[in-house]
Amino acid sequence: MNSKCLILLSLLILLLPVAQAEDEEILVTTKTLTPEAALKVALATQSACRKSGYQVSVAVLDGGGNIQVVLRDRFAGITTPDSAILKAKTAVSFRTATSSMVEALTTDPELSGIKYLPGVLVLAGGVMIQQSGAMIGAVGVAGAPTGKSDEKCATLGIESIQELLDFAE
Repeated sequence: MNSKCLILLSLLILLLPVAQAEDEEILVTTKTLTPEAALKVALATQSACRKSGYQVSVAVLDGGGNIQVVLRDRFAGITTPDSAILKAKTAVSFRTATSSMVEALTTDPELSGIKYLPGVLVLAGGVMIQQSGAMIGAVGVAGAPTGKSDEKCATLGIESIQELLDFAE
């Protein structure tokens, strides 16, 4: 190769990262449940708990932790709306079911500080809503006798729209 070709090739190699940087995306698109879908999840969750004899509060949040729906059943405790919201926020923040966090905290004492973070409630009952493997929100339930019961209701509520989520674009 002659020196002109080498210089030209060197310039092209140097400019390649610049061209790639110009094509770099700077915006992210996220998916969120419609208000109607969030309400459907909340109502199905509340119904599942009622069938088990529980009066609960249900919170549905989007993937950014923003509240979409909060329902409090007639005889649910006064603190249950806040607890449901915090459980859902915790599931969103850590991208896992809060019951998994409870287990992790009992087996790994180094994680115990997590429960002292502001806006975190490490009790079972917060469950992620997923679409094609991506978290798009969470449901939090509070008021059943156990966190496992809260979580079961949340899971049943999510199942009410899961088929629609599986085929959504």
